Amino acid sequence: MREISPFAGIVPEQFDDRGQQRQAAEFGMWIFLGTEVLFFGAIFLGYTLYRMAYPAAFEEAGRETLVLIGSANTAILLISSLTAALAVKAAEFGSSRLVVRLIAATIALGLLFLALKGYEYHHDIKSHFVPGDPLFRLSEHAVIFVSFYWAMTGIHAIHMAIGLGAWAVVAILVRRGRVVPDKTNTIEVVGLYWHFVDTIWIFLYPLLYLVGRS
Repeated sequence: MREISPFAGIVPEQFDDRGQQRQAAEFGMWIFLGTEVLFFGAIFLGYTLYRMAYPAAFEEAGRETLVLIGSANTAILLISSLTAALAVKAAEFGSSRLVVRLIAATIALGLLFLALKGYEYHHDIKSHFVPGDPLFRLSEHAVIFVSFYWAMTGIHAIHMAIGLGAWAVVAILVRRGRVVPDKTNTIEVVGLYWHFVDTIWIFLYPLLYLVGRS
């Protein structure tokens, strides 16, 4: 039987009870996600303004993205969102083994996403689909779309890597008994972050992969 740390689930002294601790953690994460929404919102606004200014160039460049990989990654992220939600639900029932397995599945799907994205980046570089490339073959203003493509997907990939690191730490702590699933909302807070990352991609996918294909 796995040993449970005697400090697992203890309420820190700054909180009156576990309920207050949960509310503080969730509130803090929602504030953080609010700042992230403002950050991505500014990028989406810039994309929209330039799309309105140069619609033909954006459609031309949009047709150069690998829609098959973009679609596959969308499906992968949606499935990872499901496994993350199931991990949160399993935590409510205190099933540590199931929580670890579902987090492991979420991490595996996230790594698969990043691997496909890495392959796509490799293809983009070989195809000179990069801002500033001397062999860039599209029209002048298409480079604006390409710049947004690299910036938006790159920032999203960084957020995914952070989420995967957070999931890995939580899985290790649960495995070692340092985090007791039904006595903390650590898993739920990380789940909120992961769902945010998924949601951002749901907006990126049509903007970057489907533009010009309708």
